Amino acid sequence: MPHHTPLIGTIVAGLVVAFLMGALAHRLKVSPIAGYLLAGVIVGPFTPGFVADLNLAAELAEIGVILLMFGVGLHFSLRDLLAVKNIALPGAIVQISVATLMGMALAWSLGWPLLGGFVFGLALSVASTVVLLRALQGRNLIETERGRIAVGWLIVEDLAMVLALVLLPAIAGAAEGTQTSGAVLLSVLETLLKVAGFVALMLIVGRRVIPWALHWVVHSGSRELFRLAVLAIALGVAFGAALVFGVSFALGAFFAGMILGETEMSRRAAEETLPLRDAFAVLFFVSVGMLFDPKVLVEQPLPLFATVAIIVFGKSLAAFLIVRAFRHPTETAIAVSASLAQIGEFSFILAGLGAGLGILPEEGRDLILAGAILSILINPFLFGLVGARGKRVSGAAAETHAEQERGRQARREEHVLLVGYGRVGKLIAANLQAEQRAFLLIEDQADVARAARATGIETILGNATDREILRKAGVEEASKLLIAIPEGFEGGAIAESARALNPELPIIARAHSDEEVAFLERFGARHVVMGERETAARMVALAREVRLAVAAESAG
Repeated sequence: MPHHTPLIGTIVAGLVVAFLMGALAHRLKVSPIAGYLLAGVIVGPFTPGFVADLNLAAELAEIGVILLMFGVGLHFSLRDLLAVKNIALPGAIVQISVATLMGMALAWSLGWPLLGGFVFGLALSVASTVVLLRALQGRNLIETERGRIAVGWLIVEDLAMVLALVLLPAIAGAAEGTQTSGAVLLSVLETLLKVAGFVALMLIVGRRVIPWALHWVVHSGSRELFRLAVLAIALGVAFGAALVFGVSFALGAFFAGMILGETEMSRRAAEETLPLRDAFAVLFFVSVGMLFDPKVLVEQPLPLFATVAIIVFGKSLAAFLIVRAFRHPTETAIAVSASLAQIGEFSFILAGLGAGLGILPEEGRDLILAGAILSILINPFLFGLVGARGKRVSGAAAETHAEQERGRQARREEHVLLVGYGRVGKLIAANLQAEQRAFLLIEDQADVARAARATGIETILGNATDREILRKAGVEEASKLLIAIPEGFEGGAIAESARALNPELPIIARAHSDEEVAFLERFGARHVVMGERETAARMVALAREVRLAVAAESAG
């Protein structure tokens, strides 16, 4: 049996080089995405050395898109989707139209045919699912108004691209005289019926079957089987949606996650798929980097500059003006426009299809690929500017709210800080409420934070490893810190941050292994509760009580 296969070689090379370049990017305080893209260039066909299999990398990246959209669906209810339809639907349509027209104008100036310019412009109009969601998740924006608008906008773009991919061969045939206008209209109706059929099936049948199946798995008591069931639902629904209904993998996975997100198992499902989501998302960026031919920078500098300008500035400006026209705040408009200032997977599919049909010139495909690479590299810096502006705006308002904040800090004196509202965190919170103790919850899952607030618990949404979040929670005045999350190593990072801000703070944490216990204690947790030890100690104590009771009955 050979020790090297294209699949293994692609995965190993992609992940190893991505780790090295991602670590270098982190060291240089640049977005890791830049490192992952550079890793793709290194293992790609246009640089010397090892060359990974591009087709396999693209398929592995598609799994990342599926899992990422499934994860977003878990935290995105149908109610959230319908709440932004009034802006997402017209906004996405207008923005796609504007970007397509700008792309067609550039294509016309380069002497391309009209249909080729249409495909080129359409490819520049649609944002990358992975890039947009990673940007929103990295800044805890998914559950905010601006995040919901951006995701709703993305869903409309996906639906539009599904329709375009189905119609493009028919339109190309009509342009060549091999297809009639009636055939084109029939393709449109068929696609719309398929999408409507899929959505109806998920809302009517999926709402019953998916939760029922997972409830059955949960009652089996097997964590391995639960993890397998979640992956089977995400990948199976996505593949089935594409095979039977012709919709994209991403859209199918999103609806599967949204249906599952309405159950109480959504948090656990999200936790089980997170490692795979991260790994395959990295492979997505590596696969994009592999497509980049550096020669285009030298051979077509001016057309490439114009292409990037359309992607980063042209369509973003259109999105900004649309959001403002709907009377949303400037911060929301900026965040949405920054989210859309890149292109990705659908653009590659459109470029490949257009080139295969002979309607898009080869240089058009090269410009789309290069534009995608550069826009993905630029996007994190745009979000950085958005964050900097947000801090300036909040700084201007800080003086106004200073008196209110001082009052809140006064009420937090000698309070308990609780991190995590999972199974253990809920029990702790219930006990603190019963004892009428002043406490504050820190939770990084927006849907879980909403559930906690609904019970009257004052909750801060954010990651407790962030010292700014701890300061906001008043860690300097807290009487103790209870770390209830199950991840012991993340708990150690939280303890280290809290200890730096309040060296005398008593910290109590939980762990699942001796290694986690040692790690937590090393970083400042004075008391660590290990579930297995406590269970064993309690069972031994009960056994002793039973033995003594039996002995007492015998003596009597």
